[in-house]
Amino acid sequence: MTERFPSEVAEILAAAGWSPGWRDEERAREWALRIAADAALDGRQHVMTPAAMQAYAEFGGLRLHPQGAGEQVAPSDVHLDPFRVRHCVATLAELASVTGAPLSPLGEEGDGTGILAVDEQGRVFVLDHTGDWFLGASVEEALGTLLLGRQPSRVREDGTW
Repeated sequence: MTERFPSEVAEILAAAGWSPGWRDEERAREWALRIAADAALDGRQHVMTPAAMQAYAEFGGLRLHPQGAGEQVAPSDVHLDPFRVRHCVATLAELASVTGAPLSPLGEEGDGTGILAVDEQGRVFVLDHTGDWFLGASVEEALGTLLLGRQPSRVREDGTW
């Protein structure tokens, strides 16, 4: 279907309604404005990165369900909807201070078990009860990691992985 993704990932994306070249820029702008305007109790707000805007435009709203066993770990369902994790302003700010790059919410892994976030460089992370994990240098790589069951890299206290 596309050279951007392994065939299994492309099939999962297609089953969820995605097609190469499809984008909804209006939705991306609306989502970014709504997410950035949503303040936490302490007054902090989400940072909106260009990579998040691109992901919202191309993949926003998709629910991805891998089938079968993973390559190294169990594959994960993915829901690319930042409103599912809008409550995580402080959590993302904490990881951003460790990695040195602002993070925007991207969606959730599993059925709410992990918070997906993308930084200003396009790198994708998941934060869950076991730690903070680097999924890939791009949304494409991160989707491959999650949907194919590849082992992510743990983010260390010094911000490396």
